[in-house]
Amino acid sequence: MNLSSIVVLTTPEYLEEVLENIKSSNECEYHLHDEKGRIIVTIEGKDTEEEIRKLKALQQIPHIISAEMVFAYSEDELEKERQKLEKSSDNIPDWLNDENAQAEDIKYKGDLKKRF
Repeated sequence: MNLSSIVVLTTPEYLEEVLENIKSSNECEYHLHDEKGRIIVTIEGKDTEEEIRKLKALQQIPHIISAEMVFAYSEDELEKERQKLEKSSDNIPDWLNDENAQAEDIKYKGDLKKRF
């Protein structure tokens, strides 16, 4: 499951028309807008391809100046990264978990992986 937030821009004169079209599009979930024509929506998809299709559909709504992703969340990608972290936790130096470690005591030598 993927979830992304989209900022949509229109002009104030077309705001109500664009809001109506967005809300009836079934491509996204409307959240809020301001009087300047900035609109915040979210889209969901089973994968990135579905999200891109929905974004492109939003961009085709008349009087939309732009509609761009500003935040993306991918459940599958998050889980893969968690698994990587769990597997690599044995390689984490003890001093990184030391509450008393001071930043000025860290000696960086360009590549932590080769150092240990």
